[in-house]
Amino acid sequence: MDGIRLTVQACDKKVIIVIASDNFRDEEFSNTQKVLHEHGIKTVIASSKLSESNGVRGLVRVKPDILINKVNINDYDAIAFIGGIGAKEYFNDPVAHKLAKDAYAKGKIVSAICIAPVILANAGLLKNKQFNVWPSEVKTIESKGGIFSSKPVVIDGNIITAQDVDAATEFGTKIAEKLMSNTK
Repeated sequence: MDGIRLTVQACDKKVIIVIASDNFRDEEFSNTQKVLHEHGIKTVIASSKLSESNGVRGLVRVKPDILINKVNINDYDAIAFIGGIGAKEYFNDPVAHKLAKDAYAKGKIVSAICIAPVILANAGLLKNKQFNVWPSEVKTIESKGGIFSSKPVVIDGNIITAQDVDAATEFGTKIAEKLMSNTK
């Protein structure tokens, strides 16, 4: 993995992680959250329901902390949308789009992995931006003005996108590195 390894230390950074109410991608969630925690970054889980959500592979069950429509983006330094087939529930969700747009407008990190970058594209955030996404969605985002990059994790300004579960650890690392570099 390229990039620097940050030492574990407590910090005041917080990331809101948005998962589907069901069928989010287990490893994309757990690997991303694990890396953020290793860097001392607090995570809060949001979803459209507060009932337990199951990962698509049945490896992870998560009880969200907050409803997505109750999230105040001012309380967070970054937002991360997790993929998996369930993420489609947010593709055309005005609440998810508003959160992403508000975070971006405030200079916060906006990130998405797997199919979730479609949420950012539908919110208008990937026009003229480099991105990666699960292969089935490349044309969808290109049709909205995005510029495909074959790198597993792509950073374009404050937007971070990643292709799939194999990039989840690097995805979390890039979010952490960018959060830490924004403190200087």
